[in-house]
Amino acid sequence: MTDLPASPMPTGQLVGRMIAMPADTNPEGDIFGGWLLAQMDLAGSTPAFDLAGGRCATVAVDAMVFHQPVSVGDEISLYAEVLRTGRTSIRVRVEAYKRGRASDHIVRVTEGVFTYVAIDADRRPRALPGVE
Repeated sequence: MTDLPASPMPTGQLVGRMIAMPADTNPEGDIFGGWLLAQMDLAGSTPAFDLAGGRCATVAVDAMVFHQPVSVGDEISLYAEVLRTGRTSIRVRVEAYKRGRASDHIVRVTEGVFTYVAIDADRRPRALPGVE
């Protein structure tokens, strides 16, 4: 049995789960960071859309950290937690964890903070519900 480094437990709500597939790899055989970033953006939009009561746009990604590579076949679980809201904006922390196919052990592989802005039908910023 191998001693694995301790990984913090997920925080926030589980908002997505998927399997990393071969089409999402770089030439070295690891999953593209861009694929994982896109999955995290979608995950962070879940609580943002709920709070905004509708359409949002991603306007920033801050503090993105890749801790470990993701391999083909790993199950990725995404957790999102609202950090702060403004008049039109919502900051969401997203964490990604992997679980190997033959394991029950989960490891945090990346985390980042995404900022979304509530937008109207004309794609202009609008106030969040209940905010004047």
